[in-house]
Amino acid sequence: GARVITLSSDQLLEIYHVREALEGMAARLAAKHMSESEVEALQDLVAKHRRQVGMEQGQAHFRREADLDFHYRIVSGSHNNRLIALMCNDLYHLVRMYRCQFGMTRPRASEAQREHDQIADAIAGRDGELAEILMRRHIRTSRAYVEQTKTNEEKEVQKQKTKREKNGKK
Repeated sequence: GARVITLSSDQLLEIYHVREALEGMAARLAAKHMSESEVEALQDLVAKHRRQVGMEQGQAHFRREADLDFHYRIVSGSHNNRLIALMCNDLYHLVRMYRCQFGMTRPRASEAQREHDQIADAIAGRDGELAEILMRRHIRTSRAYVEQTKTNEEKEVQKQKTKREKNGKK
């Protein structure tokens, strides 16, 4: 049977913590195990995303599915079936749901694109240690952005509540 799942922003932050560790490992393994054709396809994808971000002048992150496709390709390129099952069947599905549920936008397009470029270059250079460090940093930066957005939204809600209370007393 089908289930209806809703996620809180706290649950999303938990997912980011898990992704940081697992995608870092996936990037390290991908640098070791990806075939030359897989590496070339990853670099082609990153180049395509770079053109999209350039056309949008950094105002919006490349399509959400394209972002996940980058990460999905790296996890798939790890050639670790357990990791692929965990990430591609479970976590990425939840991330997609969260983005639909909360209408998540990403104004850090140029920065994220540079991070993707660096990760792909490390994988192409077969530097697993660097690929892992860069991927972990990339996911951590995204998580920090989500945390900051959440904090800003909470402050705005409190500000509006205070304003309504103040106007009610007059």
